[in-house]
Amino acid sequence: MSLKVSLSMFMTLFGLICIINETNGLDNGLGRTPPMGWNSWNRFNCTIDENLIKQTADALVDYGLRDIGYKYLNIDDCWMGERDEQGYIHASNITFPGGIKALADYTHSKGLLFGIYSDAGYRTCAGRIGSLGFEDVDAITYASWGIDYLKYDNCYNESIPERQRYEIMRDMLNGINCISTKRPIFYSICEWGVSQPFLWANEVGNSWRTTGDIHLGWESILDILQQQHKITQYAGPGGWNDPDMLQVGNGNLTIDEQKSHFSLWAALKAPLLLGFDIRYPPTDVLGIVNNTEIIAINQDPLGKSVNIAQSTKRMDVWTGELSDGYVALLFNKAETSITINLNFTAHLNVQGELSIRDLWEHEDKGAYNDSYSREVPKHGIVVLKLTGGTKIKEYPDFIDQYSDAALSEFVIKYGVFVLLLIVIVFQYYIRYFCK
Repeated sequence: MSLKVSLSMFMTLFGLICIINETNGLDNGLGRTPPMGWNSWNRFNCTIDENLIKQTADALVDYGLRDIGYKYLNIDDCWMGERDEQGYIHASNITFPGGIKALADYTHSKGLLFGIYSDAGYRTCAGRIGSLGFEDVDAITYASWGIDYLKYDNCYNESIPERQRYEIMRDMLNGINCISTKRPIFYSICEWGVSQPFLWANEVGNSWRTTGDIHLGWESILDILQQQHKITQYAGPGGWNDPDMLQVGNGNLTIDEQKSHFSLWAALKAPLLLGFDIRYPPTDVLGIVNNTEIIAINQDPLGKSVNIAQSTKRMDVWTGELSDGYVALLFNKAETSITINLNFTAHLNVQGELSIRDLWEHEDKGAYNDSYSREVPKHGIVVLKLTGGTKIKEYPDFIDQYSDAALSEFVIKYGVFVLLLIVIVFQYYIRYFCK
């Protein structure tokens, strides 16, 4: 019996024993709040090496990001070299000559956690070596290197069902945590929302991508946000919806757009993974990602995502519960400044007097009854923390004006064609009936 076959049987057997004895799913105790950190892909893609990663670790500490919660330093695709005769993966000896373990040790010495990337296919999305068929040896390898986080992608998967492939790695990670190295690894499922992972991934991973990749530009952010409307209830301590990594600091987003992006991801309880070049951070970008009041919404121990309370073509109102109150986001999607009204009853299901604090202005706004209105700049956002009042009922009703607006636009654009089609069909019917 080969070494690889023996190892696979060993890991599977003892991983299953751990699962039977302790849990029916992932059992690593991680992700009680969404992870925070940095990932290399959005800014650097494949142009990464060990010097960049070390410098980024230094920058996370030097700019105070580690101390406010950004603990994970994650390298994405393209770190891989080749497998040896026993099937064990090694880092590229060109870009990572010191090896991954030394890099993880350096990261840990800075008080950070270290993450890595692989793929539940034969190749990664950039064409490097994947983990399909080698889940056992890769799980052991990652643990021996001191890995704390695994982002697991979905390319070159041979059309094998997503859940089947992701459960295999889950079992291997459970196995090493239970009977081998006792090293828990945060498991980030990156299957792009293909098989509605929010319905099953809570038993498999600590987070799951809900959409395709985020791109540079405002439209990508709006598109991904729209896809979160009906799945927010699936996020919670230990398992989080992941609308992909942050683009704050990248591309040509305005400051207001970056504030909106950061605020919405934080309130959705998404992983807050920065992706800009932290070695040379713009001051205004640091001011956004250093907002500890917004971060506190993301890290609130209750772990409830905001829900969409009202949506139109021009604006959204998102609201949710916190362990010590409520949060409301007044989001302007329009091309001009608009006034957005927060109705305590309709949007929060709360009545009575509420004290309001603006989390971007860092200012208490006083106590209000019934409602509160603010002018919001183009593509901007107002984030409010509210305390007090009396809850009316458990779940707010979604005021969906977006669909009505879209229907009206369709009728205006295409109504005449629909009417013409009806006339033609009616004429044919009359001719046939007369015959």
